[in-house]
Amino acid sequence: MNSYISIFIALFLVSLTSACGNDNNSSSTKGRSLDFNSELYFLNQFRDTVSTIQVAIAETENKRNLGLMDVYNLPSNAGMIFIFNNEQPRSFWMKNTPLPLDIIYINRDREIVKIHHNTVPFSERQIPSGEPAQYVVEVNGGYTQNYNIQEGMYIDF
Repeated sequence: MNSYISIFIALFLVSLTSACGNDNNSSSTKGRSLDFNSELYFLNQFRDTVSTIQVAIAETENKRNLGLMDVYNLPSNAGMIFIFNNEQPRSFWMKNTPLPLDIIYINRDREIVKIHHNTVPFSERQIPSGEPAQYVVEVNGGYTQNYNIQEGMYIDF
């Protein structure tokens, strides 16, 4: 009888350990994943490449509305470009976005007109472009400072 109890306890501990392991694995895959299928170049005033990232493209209303919401893992050399049909003042927010981001507003000439550094995750505060923008690029918070990307520089994709 004692051997049955020992076997039961051993099986219980193994199943408990397995269950805990599954919870840890599921948290690492939590959220949305994106397809970074294009390259975007940050260019200085002489149009020389300063840095390159892989981007997911948000060119439909649905993709633009989702943005980087619920994305918990953004590679250091990746981001998202939002492409709009026209140039106008824009405003983003961080609702349901778990990562601090640099939000970069770009006009129709592909010149960077405004950078918001290290935005606050999950914030509902509006983050305005300040000037008309046709494109918006989101990268990990701190990326623009690490690569010395500044307003007045350019992008190409």
